[in-house]
Amino acid sequence: MSALVLGLLAGGVTGLALGALGGGGSVLAVPALMYLLGFTPAAAATASLVVVAVTSATALAAHARDGTVRWRAGALFAGAGLLPAAVGGAVSGRLPPGLLTGAFAVIAALAALRMLRPSATVRHHDVPVRPGQVVRAGAGLGAVTGVLGVGGGFLAVPALVNVVGLRMRAAVGTSLLVISVNSVVALAARAGSAVSLDWTTVGPFAAAAILGAWDGKRLAGKVSGGTLQRIFAHVLLAVAVFMLADAVV
Repeated sequence: MSALVLGLLAGGVTGLALGALGGGGSVLAVPALMYLLGFTPAAAATASLVVVAVTSATALAAHARDGTVRWRAGALFAGAGLLPAAVGGAVSGRLPPGLLTGAFAVIAALAALRMLRPSATVRHHDVPVRPGQVVRAGAGLGAVTGVLGVGGGFLAVPALVNVVGLRMRAAVGTSLLVISVNSVVALAARAGSAVSLDWTTVGPFAAAAILGAWDGKRLAGKVSGGTLQRIFAHVLLAVAVFMLADAVV
């Protein structure tokens, strides 16, 4: 199968996850770019940030029209992650490939296990924002985004529910704002690195992801969020186990 077809298929699945769940796209994009398209871990992380930045910004516009984006909470959360994302993006290219792959696998596995656990808190209405906790969570997410090249939505959504106190629909929409900001900052920090991208592959991948995000948003309106989350978590756990095995061999 050609690289173009693989890129289109992988991009579509990435966008589907991002549009339906408000995150998770980059967790699929990085291994797809590495194992299906032959990118190095550093190049896959950078390409993933490009894909997730444009896809999340597109999906954000749709959620904003539906009124599910909490701009104040999202801006505070994203703002706290600006410096950590920039620092992480700058140092990522200097880390050994095996370390990046292993760290990514561990984060993905933890995220999958977190998704499979029943939520301790179900929000029926938004609660007042707690700035201190939001800043700490946002800084941690920014660091993960910068180093590993993930948008962080798979971590942002639970944090926005359990730390910020948003309902799930608002958390999904707001996470897209956080992902967009963190991805752009991390990309800017990588601008001076020696990593070069194959735009003939990254371009179609990103285009398919944008289209997939629209389909994902429609899918989210037809299938329960819990069902989608469980399916995604099992896929993510399998990917994490494969990547961890690859990192230690």
